[in-house]
Amino acid sequence: MGNLNAALQEASDLKKDRFAFKYLGNNKTLLMVFFNSSLRTRLSTQKAAMNLGMNTMVLDIAQNAWRLETGTGVIMDGDKPEHIREAIPVMGCYCDLIGVRSFARFENKQDDYNENILQQFIQLSGRPVFSMEGATTHPLQAFADLITIEEFKTKKRPKVVLTWAPHPKALPQAVPNSFADFMNEADVDFVITHPKGYELAPQFTRDARVEYNQKEAFRGADFIYAKNWSVFEDAHYGEILCTDTNWMVDEAKMSLTNHARFMHCLPVRRNVIVTDGVIESPHSIVFQEAANREIACQVVLKRMLEGVE
Repeated sequence: MGNLNAALQEASDLKKDRFAFKYLGNNKTLLMVFFNSSLRTRLSTQKAAMNLGMNTMVLDIAQNAWRLETGTGVIMDGDKPEHIREAIPVMGCYCDLIGVRSFARFENKQDDYNENILQQFIQLSGRPVFSMEGATTHPLQAFADLITIEEFKTKKRPKVVLTWAPHPKALPQAVPNSFADFMNEADVDFVITHPKGYELAPQFTRDARVEYNQKEAFRGADFIYAKNWSVFEDAHYGEILCTDTNWMVDEAKMSLTNHARFMHCLPVRRNVIVTDGVIESPHSIVFQEAANREIACQVVLKRMLEGVE
């Protein structure tokens, strides 16, 4: 918790003066590489870099680059004219730091949980690399979540509930993995609630209490964090096992809490994940949570720049 407290204090200080360390990024360039869509991550990371005086470049692989082959031993006679093992060193020639966003593909669990794309950037770019959301974790989001909880908590050790909610698509486990990871290190009473079959990877949940009765989990909660994720278990990895709409967060469930704040990483499907009434209520802090993405990223970039020659 000591390291988290130091990071939280650093975030608080940066929030008071976002441009105090602008000299760190002078004549430095951040390259942001997106294999997947983004709104908050792209804008918050770019703004954080600008606060530190950096130049920024954005490469959207799907829209503005050659299609990249990522497999090994592949005969490249198809529609992918460039291999990632050539592309990454070239990218490294043009920048000082690299941020990478690459979601789980659900094609091979081992590849996803080995973070194959991110690891190749770390190994081949010759530059410091950070994750703007990987196949299995989203630490920038989780750090922003922790900052937000710290700002809004009304007791020393609040009860924080991570609740699964339904979604029409199979979503990665990255956000709930990192949220669980951070909450397990923070001074909170942490509970995870989800239907049976949606257990997350034990290296992230560790000793957190799992409650399969959502209403019971909500009782007395100070923060409700809603998020969908697909199955982690090998036999059904990346699948949807439950479509029960009763898991949606609504006003009746929130009434069981201790006037809990509602959180979600966004984007969110209204009246699927959460009702209009909950997300628009005075207890919803999704916008403050999104705003803290800038601060979370700035702490990370600042620390990386301080280690760059």
